[in-house]
Order: sequence, then structure tokens, then C-alpha cells
Amino acid sequence: MATRPPRPAELLLLLPLLLLLPSAFSDPDDEACLFNLRSSLTDPTGSLRNWTAATFAAPCNGFTSYLEGVTCNNGRVYKLSLTGLSLGGALSPSLANCTNLQSLDLSSNALSGPIPSELSSLLNLAVLNLSSNRLSGPIPPDLALCAYLNVLDLHANILTGLIPDQLGLLGRLSAFDVSYNRLEGPIPALLANRTAVAGAAAAAASLPRFNASSFAGNRDLYGYPLPPKRGAGLSVLAIVGIGLGSGLLSLVLSFTAVCIWLRVTEQAALMSGEEGKISHLMPDY
Repeated sequence: MATRPPRPAELLLLLPLLLLLPSAFSDPDDEACLFNLRSSLTDPTGSLRNWTAATFAAPCNGFTSYLEGVTCNNGRVYKLSLTGLSLGGALSPSLANCTNLQSLDLSSNALSGPIPSELSSLLNLAVLNLSSNRLSGPIPPDLALCAYLNVLDLHANILTGLIPDQLGLLGRLSAFDVSYNRLEGPIPALLANRTAVAGAAAAAASLPRFNASSFAGNRDLYGYPLPPKRGAGLSVLAIVGIGLGSGLLSLVLSFTAVCIWLRVTEQAALMSGEEGKISHLMPDY
């Protein structure tokens, strides 16, 4: 008896079931991303014990993840959350290989070194949280290429330099925090004057989205919503020092003037006495 080929309508009914089947193939970019990230980290508490070469080859099975802190979506790494694990080391530029990544949270660890500019290749990234680490160096301006970025949290690090003006172009940015770093210079106007999203209450619409708490703790950062740049005026200690120095100088000059005056007076008196003696001894002609 001949087998009847499946009808198109029957194939359409099977299509949702096929989409739910786990992916049988791993993505080589995700494998490189995870392998290099693990190589760049130190793990003193053993939290990444299952991050091994065998799992890197197939970290995801559909929506199932085999790695600590990894969330998968249709066979790809979708979220990476390794928070509060005492991880050390540096951020690997190979994180850019996780091209489907939408959330990267490595906060509350002991990571050091710079923020790789390669993260700008994560065009789907919506959340970037690297707060409470020991990251240093400048904030990469190229992060502005992550056009879908909603959350950028870099507070409590050792970041230096200016806040890039380009970050003000991130139209979706709703949470921004660079407080308690070593940043300097003016706050970009496009970040300082951002207002609440359209449709919010009228009372809130006029308020800045990023208030002073987003920028606090940076000694040399200035401009709205922080106070303006401090003038080049003298400090209290400098003023006191100048006053004491001026007083001491005046005292020395006065003492010197008195000494000179006494010396001149003494010499004048001596000369007057000598002249009297000479005129007394001179014979009369």
C-alpha cells in the first residue's frame, strides 16, 4: 500500500512542533565568547565549575542552558548574569562574539582593567551592568552604537576621564549611573537634560530623567544636575597662609626699617659730636 505524502495543511500543523524542538547545533561565536570569557576570569569560590570546554561546545539546548548564569533563547546565549560571585580578572573583548546577547550583568565582583570597546558590537544589548567592580580607564564612546541600550550602570568603579557626549544619543536609555568613579569634566547636556518618557504624568514630565545621584561621587565632575565648576578661588588654608606670610613679612620689614633708622640716627649723633670736638681743637687765626 502506497504511503500518502503529507498534505500542506498537515505540514502547517507540524510546524509549531518543529519550532519547539531543541536546537541540535551550537553556535561557534557563542562558544568562543564563553571560552575566552572564562579564560580571562578568576573564580576563587568555584562558582563557574561547570564552565568547561565540553559545555562551551553546546551551552544551550533550545531554551535550556547548561552553564551557571547563562540564559538561552532558541539555542543562543541570550542573557549572561554573573553577579556577586567574587570573580576577578578582566573583561574579555571576546564578549562581542555573543552577538545575540541582550543582557550582560557582571556587577558586584572584583573585575579590573578597562571596559572593552568591542562591546559596542553587541547591537542587541539592552542591559549593561558592570557596577561595583574595579574597572578603570575611560568609558568607551563606542557604547553609543548599542542603540537598544536601556540600562547602563557603571557606578562604584575607578573609571576616569570624561563622560562621552555620544552616550547622550542613546534614545532608549532609561537608567544611567556613573556615580562614585573618578570621572571629570562637564556632564554632557544631552544626558543632563533628558526628560521623562512621553505619556508620563505632567508633574514628572519636566523632571530630568537622570538626577544628581547618577553622577555623585566624582570629585571633578560638574555641571547640571551637579553644581557648576568650582572657581579658581583660593582655599581657606591658602588665604590663612597668605595672611600669616604677609604679617610676618610686614613685621620683618618694620623691624629692618627701625634698625636702619636707629643706625642712621646713631651715626648722625656721632658725626655731630666729632665735628664739635674738631672745631674746639682748631686754632684761631
